[in-house]
Amino acid sequence: MPTSMNEKSFEDLLVAHLVEQNGYEAGTSKDYAPEYGFDPTRLEAFLRSTQPDTVEKSRIFASDAGRRKFLERVNDELSKRGVVDVLRNGVKHLSNTFDLYAPLPSALSERGEALYRQNRFSVIRQLHYARANATLSLDVALFINGLPVITLELKNRYTNQETADAIAQYRSRDARELILAPKRCAVHFAADEESVYMCTKLCGRDSWFLPFNKGVDGGAGNPINPHGLKTAYLWEDVLRKESLSDILEHYAQVIVEKDDATGRKHCRIIWPRWHQLEVVRRLLRQTSQEAVGRRFLIQHSAGSGKSNSITWLAYQLVELIRDGRLLFDSILLVTDRVNLDKQLRNNLRAFTHSDHIVGAATTSGELRRHLENGKKIIITTIHKFSFILSDVGGELSDKCFAVIIDEAHSSQSGKMSANANRVLSGSPDTPDTSDGEDEINSLIERYMAGRRMASNANFYAFTATPKNKTLETFGEPFSRPDGETGHRPFHVYSMKQAIEEGFILDVLRSYTTYSSYYLIRKKVADDPEFERTQAMRKLRRFVESRPETVEQKARVMVEHFHQSVAHRIGGRARCMICTIGIERAIDYYHAINRLLGERESPYKAIVAFSGEFDYHGAKLDEARLNGFASAMIEKTFRQDPYRFLIVADKFQTGYDEPLLHTMYVDKPLHGLQTVQTLSRLNRTCSGKEDTFVLDFVNDYDEVEESFQPFYKSTILSRETDPNKLNDLLATIEGYRIYTPQEVEHFNMLFWGKGKAGRKALEPLLDTMAARFLALDDESRVECKSAIKSFIRSYEFLSTLLPEGSLEWEKKETVLALLIHKLPKLGMDDLTRGLLEAIDFDRYRLVKNEERNIRLQNADTEIEPVPTSTFVGIAEPDMQHLSEIERKFNEAFGSIDWRDEQLARKQTEQIIEQTVQSDTLRNAMLYGDADTANQECDETVRNLMVDMMDTNTELMSTYFKRGDFSELLNNMVREKAWEMINPEYDEADLKQRLSEEFRKDFADFCDGVHFVEFGEVLSIFFSIVNAETIPDLQGLRTILRRTLNCLYRAQHRDEDFRTWYAELVSRFEAFLKKIYWLREGAKMPPCDNGREPALLDAVKHFPRVAELYTTRNPKYERFRGYYRNVYQWRNNENHAAAEIPAGLLPTALHAAVALYLYTSMVSANELKDLT
Repeated sequence: MPTSMNEKSFEDLLVAHLVEQNGYEAGTSKDYAPEYGFDPTRLEAFLRSTQPDTVEKSRIFASDAGRRKFLERVNDELSKRGVVDVLRNGVKHLSNTFDLYAPLPSALSERGEALYRQNRFSVIRQLHYARANATLSLDVALFINGLPVITLELKNRYTNQETADAIAQYRSRDARELILAPKRCAVHFAADEESVYMCTKLCGRDSWFLPFNKGVDGGAGNPINPHGLKTAYLWEDVLRKESLSDILEHYAQVIVEKDDATGRKHCRIIWPRWHQLEVVRRLLRQTSQEAVGRRFLIQHSAGSGKSNSITWLAYQLVELIRDGRLLFDSILLVTDRVNLDKQLRNNLRAFTHSDHIVGAATTSGELRRHLENGKKIIITTIHKFSFILSDVGGELSDKCFAVIIDEAHSSQSGKMSANANRVLSGSPDTPDTSDGEDEINSLIERYMAGRRMASNANFYAFTATPKNKTLETFGEPFSRPDGETGHRPFHVYSMKQAIEEGFILDVLRSYTTYSSYYLIRKKVADDPEFERTQAMRKLRRFVESRPETVEQKARVMVEHFHQSVAHRIGGRARCMICTIGIERAIDYYHAINRLLGERESPYKAIVAFSGEFDYHGAKLDEARLNGFASAMIEKTFRQDPYRFLIVADKFQTGYDEPLLHTMYVDKPLHGLQTVQTLSRLNRTCSGKEDTFVLDFVNDYDEVEESFQPFYKSTILSRETDPNKLNDLLATIEGYRIYTPQEVEHFNMLFWGKGKAGRKALEPLLDTMAARFLALDDESRVECKSAIKSFIRSYEFLSTLLPEGSLEWEKKETVLALLIHKLPKLGMDDLTRGLLEAIDFDRYRLVKNEERNIRLQNADTEIEPVPTSTFVGIAEPDMQHLSEIERKFNEAFGSIDWRDEQLARKQTEQIIEQTVQSDTLRNAMLYGDADTANQECDETVRNLMVDMMDTNTELMSTYFKRGDFSELLNNMVREKAWEMINPEYDEADLKQRLSEEFRKDFADFCDGVHFVEFGEVLSIFFSIVNAETIPDLQGLRTILRRTLNCLYRAQHRDEDFRTWYAELVSRFEAFLKKIYWLREGAKMPPCDNGREPALLDAVKHFPRVAELYTTRNPKYERFRGYYRNVYQWRNNENHAAAEIPAGLLPTALHAAVALYLYTSMVSANELKDLT
């Protein structure tokens, strides 16, 4: 017989593996008691085999009444506490405690092993679970000792069903059934051969399914499995008995959280995602097998659930045992964010249920108390870590630690890292002093040993954005083909995968830059000279700070927010304005508030910066400007009417606000700072589907270059060469600012027991500084650059090198103090008087095209830490003011400023002629965006050629100047899209429909017989936007596009005919969608098995069906609408073509009115939808 490829064969495969390969018992649906929600027979068998004395003494199974009361007690506890807690902690009944599960045994416990083997793992296929409907079944359910822990719905692509269908099936189920109720099962899986999704809390249409996939090529999905199905890991690995037990004992959890705003408590049910399970298990396995002193780098993107991964790792590291004793004395959890410190503390307490295990250390006294009192997990921030530990000192030398570092990219400054290593290893921070050269050398060597990564500690470094220093410190070394040693992460969950799986949003998808153009004028008669580079920089700062510049940018921000952002996320969207400094932030704060007032906007702005600032003679801080304390900014920003958050170097890292939708950038961003700043937008929440960035400073290429290293895996190309330290010392010593004898003498004084102290050291440092000052300017710069590079590089390398250098340590001791004696270097200000000599003339802000910045699907190699930065001193480039004026205006004002009215008129004419092109209209309405944009550019080029005789100057400028042609093309494109196929704007569309149809519904929507018309519109759009079954999902896109173009764009008769045909033909699907939303199931087929057509669908809507026969004059108008649509629907192949052009608007009005009428009469049944 041929191999079966249906859904049943998929079930057979999964269940056979569990039963035959893993020892599950095969149950039947009859084993399950729907009234209790579990299998009482297997529960009883487990209790009798593991706790016979308690069962006998309690007599719980001695009579039917006793048995029923016990089973009801278990049922109640499952509903209250959930299956995970009941399995872990058992059930108290009367005066006895019953263990309902035997946990995984420790390696040395024979009794524990015997008990664990008594657990009954069972699997039931086609479980008929419903109390009232015996036909409903689940494909597969897994039980432990009769208690359900997992359900699975399986789909088969070979019969045209997939995971999405399984998800839809779960969402249609009644979550009041015991096995589907919250907490009664640990997790529900929807799976096919390609993918697995999971849900921990079923709640109808709102059930949230998360990917449970391995990932492939750094993105979503699953890799090819050479030995079977891509999703076989689910039953071959995850559902293996020991694996499932491990998850239930150490990962799955019900956490009760309190809403600060309402005070209400709600439960959050946690099950690990695949990558979380994989990384924690791999780390625990490696840690158990290898000696202490290991370092691990985990590159996990935002959206990875990093705090849960850290929590699971921390409290399982506590339990690791080697040679009969705990492997680690304490787990130190180090974070750079106060908020995360609190989040991790709450997570750990929720998982461990014990204040004795977890403590926070903000002082050395607290740390000492926690260590003395046996706190196993101690949380602190990176800024306090080394300083707290330094007070504890040598007490720690005989202990072993696991140090978990969150956001490791920010925690590895050389000095901070060295201090922490020194203290953990028990090496002296301020060592005892000695006399004699040998003793001094020995003391310095002990101090050097303390710099190196502590051999009595394991380091687990988590970061989304590893820098070169982080990779070299914590990454896995590997040999490259060229013989170099590279470093890579131990485990990766990439930004790419997080985006593709929907855990974060792609902040580069809608990225728009603006170009600023300025004109300045020389206002003095003479022509003084200034240094060109300094002058250009100062002039740019001057024009950017002008009130006119701030005003124009602020106006763009305010208008963009109201038109394109305010209605997003269900009308809750917020924006952030990133500014270059505090003064600019305050400028924007005043400008934004003034523009909001002029617009009579309901929204307000908040400004955020650190400390107090002198603003035009007034001392200002956040509280004075905002009217509330700084500590309230985050909470207040989440509340109306606050929608604008204007920041100066604040809230740009570590700030998680899912309602933040749009960012306006008015500051230069570089490298990691770009990623951290823009990533404030990527958090997801219900209703948040996209983000916007409007950037007034940076260009697309710079942003792409900053993000690319962190899109997939980041790899260090090679290690830092320690010989660079010798090269730097050779450069420094070439200037003879110290002698070898002075270095030795200095170290004898610094480390020795003598009391000379600072008095003896200062003359030596002053002598060296005097020699430095005697150097020429370029030599000073090169020498000081080499000193700074040596100190920075040595602080870093000394933590990694297996052996230290006494010479390097001694010279670093001298140079680290000498650097503070050396003057700041730089070119004198050669621009004094510049700003007094010029006037600001004009400013123009020009929008460039919106782009989707696409990152390359590749891992990225980065270079090691640079050890030298000296590039020499450039000679001052003195130029006359008139020349500087010309060059500045060329660089920043290279547009035609002559007659703006004429330019505007010409542009309007070009746009008007462009949108008349039928080819362009069809491309923008029915083609892809790239093709439409190319067609638009081609149309503009053709128009320019046609202007050869009438407007030679404009044509010539267009073809000769690429910047002008790009600018004009962008403007025409933007306007053409706006006129032909504008961006979907539901708020504006709703307003236009209200104006169009309010009179039609005036006699109905009185709030008594039917809901008010505004609510009718809300219900209509909720129906359109709702997610249902795959067969109906395309309706959302079609209706949104059709209505948006119909009421918000220009149109031709042929467009009217197309849209009318769409509306009439889709009305049947609209009825089916309402039916699904109302009933939670597909509209049933007709008696003959045929799919319902329009008339069949209408029968399920009596108030719509009766329009055909009604004689009530109140309904006469809608009777006509319905009859016309019905007639046209029956002749849909010809109807639209036969309608005279003059009647098309009336026909379209009738069609849309019927959609709204159906929404109105369905309102009460769909009231939960809005």
